[in-house]
Amino acid sequence: MAKHDELLQQGPHEAPEPETAEERSKRVGVRTAAGGVAAGGAALAKFGVLGKLLIWFVAWHGAVDLWRVGGWIAVALAAAAVTIYLVFRARAREERLR
Repeated sequence: MAKHDELLQQGPHEAPEPETAEERSKRVGVRTAAGGVAAGGAALAKFGVLGKLLIWFVAWHGAVDLWRVGGWIAVALAAAAVTIYLVFRARAREERLR
């Protein structure tokens, strides 16, 4: 607490002007870029972006495969509908001929 009391006794004074990012980059140099890369890699690992990309990749391919399977199912249903229509038409024609 003694330090706080000393500061209070000194009275108000102006704080130094804060350093801009550009000034800091010039002062620190190459370490800034290396720190940015390391922080980016750490953030990717922390948030699991690579894992999320893998999940989206699998989900995308699953959706595409379902679309393809669904397309074949639709073709099979259309063929069945046409076949049923032709069978009923042929039976109705036979009934009329009798």
